[in-house]
Amino acid sequence: MPAVDSLPVAGAPAVAPVPATRPRLLRDLIQLSRPTHWVKSLLVVPVPLLETPVWTVDILVRLGWAVGVFVLASSAVYVGNDLADRQRDRNHPVKRHRPIAAGRVPVPLAWLYCALLLGALAWLLLTGPPGHAGPVLGYLVLNVAYSRGLKHVPLVEAGAVALGFVLRVAQGYLATGGAVSGWLLVTVFAGCLLLVIGKRRQELLDSGPAHRPALRGYTVELAGHLVQLTSVLAVTAGLVYLRTEAPLAGYGEAAMLLSTPIVLYLTSRYLQLALVGRAAGDPVRLLLRDRAVLVTGLLWGVLLAGLLAAARIPALTALLP
Repeated sequence: MPAVDSLPVAGAPAVAPVPATRPRLLRDLIQLSRPTHWVKSLLVVPVPLLETPVWTVDILVRLGWAVGVFVLASSAVYVGNDLADRQRDRNHPVKRHRPIAAGRVPVPLAWLYCALLLGALAWLLLTGPPGHAGPVLGYLVLNVAYSRGLKHVPLVEAGAVALGFVLRVAQGYLATGGAVSGWLLVTVFAGCLLLVIGKRRQELLDSGPAHRPALRGYTVELAGHLVQLTSVLAVTAGLVYLRTEAPLAGYGEAAMLLSTPIVLYLTSRYLQLALVGRAAGDPVRLLLRDRAVLVTGLLWGVLLAGLLAAARIPALTALLP
């Protein structure tokens, strides 16, 4: 009797296992862990570092550890999700090319790879700073709950994905030892929720609710309204954070005023790409490959870095004419 994983799925294109050479198999295993998505942890976890008055070697080491545990945790989650969704992915025009769904990585090997990632994560947690494992363990529990049922609950599933980014920021605060900023957490949650809802809208346009059952609770019109709602919340919370809780001393108001047109442009550009260009299917790729977003984001970063430097090193302002 054939194994369950070898049985064909009704309506799915036939998937013939591809003989894999060692280099190809290694590339497929790396692809399973979504290395292009590691940027999520590389960018989000260190955010609280901006609020740290003094960057010590100890803080930087703890922050590097925090990034590492979330990269391993998220990689294990991606592999586990691909294993759980392999049958459904074979019905998807794009996801059917993923290594497990396409048959290039055998299921037992994928399980072993996931176990190795979790083993490396456990070693890091056991040898890392005591009392710092809460957010990443919460992230794993959240993703188990997501895979076991939350992903089928409309709206809740999008919030669960966004909450994972809030946990990354919380891990960064633990590493730096700083006080948690409520407005920053709201900004991160709303901004990530905006990207998730934009992705759901694109999925509705591309393949309808067949691939993701939770999409039966959405319509393109509802997703459009939710995109507007979350974008307004993200922009408002971010500007309030700059004005009130960002470590900018007397430059908070200037940061808010100067950032307003930039933030509005970045948000509008994302909405243009998502709603007009229909490019919201992969938010990470969308934001990292659009030249307008990259250049504007870089200029905004330079602006905020200058204000932060002026707030922390008052002597710099004396050099200005």
